[in-house]
Amino acid sequence: MPLYAGAYDQTGKACWYGPRLHGRVTASGQIFNQHKLTAAHPELPFGTRALVTNLDNNRAVRVTINDRGPHVGGCMIDVSRAAAKRLGMTERGVTRVRIQAAPR
Repeated sequence: MPLYAGAYDQTGKACWYGPRLHGRVTASGQIFNQHKLTAAHPELPFGTRALVTNLDNNRAVRVTINDRGPHVGGCMIDVSRAAAKRLGMTERGVTRVRIQAAPR
């Protein structure tokens, strides 16, 4: 499980994506599966395992970065539908999060 080469700890907004892109090829070359715990991030290397915490309800999930994005203004990470469910954010669509990736 690759981790980010340097410590990463940021807060911002998360969005989620799922049905529309399910089955399509991600930027890493993997097939996107909305039922897996994955995410899109603009700079974390593919394969990075990141802890995403919903700052509104303190629910957290570990995701693997396998895509680039988000492509929605104001969001710093796009999580899969499965990750969004674990974070309790599917209704709102956007929520405040903390993203942490430990150095390898």
